[in-house]
Amino acid sequence: MYALTYKDHFKANIFLAYPVVLSQLGHIMVNIFDSMMVGQLGTTELAASSLANSVFVIAMVFGMGISYSITPLVASAAGNNNHNRMSLLLVNGTVLCTFFGIILAAAGYFFAPMVAYLNQPVEVVEKAVPYISIMFLSLLPLMVFQSFKQFAEGMSITKPPMLISIFTNVLNVILVYALIYGKFGLPELGMNGAAIATCIARFLMAVIMAFYVMRSEDFKQYSYHFKRKYLSFIHMQRITKIAFPISVQMIFEVGAFSFSAVMIGWIGAKELAAHQIAISTASVSYMMASGLAAAGTIRVGMQAGRNDFSELRRAGNSNMILAIIFMTLCALLFVFLQNVIPHWYTNNTEVIQYAAGLLVIAGIFQISDGVQVVGLGVLRGLEDVKVPGLISLLAYWVVALPMGYLLGFKFGMGVYGVWTGLLVGLTIAAVLLYLRFRKLSHTH
Repeated sequence: MYALTYKDHFKANIFLAYPVVLSQLGHIMVNIFDSMMVGQLGTTELAASSLANSVFVIAMVFGMGISYSITPLVASAAGNNNHNRMSLLLVNGTVLCTFFGIILAAAGYFFAPMVAYLNQPVEVVEKAVPYISIMFLSLLPLMVFQSFKQFAEGMSITKPPMLISIFTNVLNVILVYALIYGKFGLPELGMNGAAIATCIARFLMAVIMAFYVMRSEDFKQYSYHFKRKYLSFIHMQRITKIAFPISVQMIFEVGAFSFSAVMIGWIGAKELAAHQIAISTASVSYMMASGLAAAGTIRVGMQAGRNDFSELRRAGNSNMILAIIFMTLCALLFVFLQNVIPHWYTNNTEVIQYAAGLLVIAGIFQISDGVQVVGLGVLRGLEDVKVPGLISLLAYWVVALPMGYLLGFKFGMGVYGVWTGLLVGLTIAAVLLYLRFRKLSHTH
């Protein structure tokens, strides 16, 4: 088999990535529309949404990390045509994800009132608690969806999950609008309507995805084994062995951004609302870059299964190059539209001013954010998950958050100081993850 050129790798990466990118974009656009519509209710509601999402996202990324472990294992098995292992991964991966979905939904629902101990404005907490409780219920169907989606992506089948995501996300936006403002004959539920709409859309998304995998010819030889006797604690243990480090790494990263929101809440509700605007905008480029990371996991995993480390290196490096190009374009947009984007969320002059400054910082860290997320993806393809977790711990909790606190509170930079700390953390993570991939891909 002839060696692929970088041009070949770019094409293969884009072919795999664009459905995932569109799917991820759909998810994040729903969150942005939610924030925009909630923001029209008032600054307190927007700040409450920021606090609620900061808490919810920690549990969500833990669950996502569990599901992400399925993809490299399936890709590796597909690379050496081990269909029996793929069947076992489908059955046991789905059961494992569903179990964690139940646990996370129940835990979040009962522990939501504890946000009162985060020293946030009282009026913000009052609105955030019921919103959090409802959002956590959506984790069960989300985990079911993720289990089937990650299996499909491991087989390089990315378009059907994209179409399902887009359809349900469009439905979500319509439901959010209807339930927040009481349109189309539905009750007016305010910001809690957004959470209820998300639950409904995710349940539908899980049902459609499960039906597709269980009925499609592409998966027939694997779904046929979806029986109790194929449950294997050995395979669940293998999935978990990769899953927990991925989840921990994601908690270190996303948890840092969530705790930064808590720190910003200590400053004030307007700063917290501005943070929500900037982080919602930055999450668009991040989630799209995570599509490239997913492609990196698949392609590196398949090359690892074939033990072809020359092509593996090119697959990983080409994804990082694509991420740098894409994130550079996003950085330019953030900087040029810094005074435009905040107006989409609120009319509050102070919030707009704070958000504009944060968007400039977000623009500066775009390249670092892209490289670090793709770096994580290609390392997952190598089933290297423990060291990336330590890198995230160092970059975000040892450097970024302490620096953000010092700059924000001790040096008087406020919300800009907290975000500068995040910028430094992302840059450190990007450099170390790239060096880690370079080392592992050259040791074979």
